[in-house]
Amino acid sequence: MTATDQERASGQMRLVIVGASGMVGGYALRYALENAVVSSVASIGRKTLGISNPKLTEVVHRDFADCSSLADTLSGQDAAVFCLGAYTGAVSDAELRTITVGYMVEFARVLYRSSPGAAFSFLSGNGADPTGRSRIPFARYKGEAENALLAAGFPHVYLFRPAYIYPVEPRQEPNFSYRLLRGIYPVFRLLFPNQVIRADDLARVMVDVAVCGTEEHRGPVFENGEIRAMAEVLQPLRR
Repeated sequence: MTATDQERASGQMRLVIVGASGMVGGYALRYALENAVVSSVASIGRKTLGISNPKLTEVVHRDFADCSSLADTLSGQDAAVFCLGAYTGAVSDAELRTITVGYMVEFARVLYRSSPGAAFSFLSGNGADPTGRSRIPFARYKGEAENALLAAGFPHVYLFRPAYIYPVEPRQEPNFSYRLLRGIYPVFRLLFPNQVIRADDLARVMVDVAVCGTEEHRGPVFENGEIRAMAEVLQPLRR
């Protein structure tokens, strides 16, 4: 049994979550705090969360273009769940690439120096294009981020490519497309089950894979259908 296996068995896994103020990151944090395998959670984000828990260490970090000051916080971590991102149309194209690629690359650089043995779960997206040929900026940037993360040196990298992420709880939708999809979700889910995933189910799978690994999955990429199947194993989807 390796040191990591012993830590999992004794509930001593140390996890860092980036972007817990967002939809998926918020569920990831809640699940991690309830997870007996996880002994401590370091939440890193640009604003406070207003959550108190003995497992939780909260770090406010406003400039992800430079994560050097996070080196101490990231030291000794066993796994990371990275959910920081931006919606297409909410920021300029340049900002979208900076947030999607630049921030992740910089965080991964510092995490690898501080905890080279950590596992890394990354919230990518459906259609991510590692070849860089897609005409869709989101797809190109997510693909670029995936390539950079795979080359960063971590022993275990998990790339999650969800399709439409159902928010579960009411929220202010970022654009018309999301408002429309939320409105037709019951029908859309029945017609295209592998094109939707609940935010809480996605978060649970990302955390579980990061801290427990996976023996059955081959390769680093988890497409939407695979994520749904794994969520059903962890806990039947709430309809």
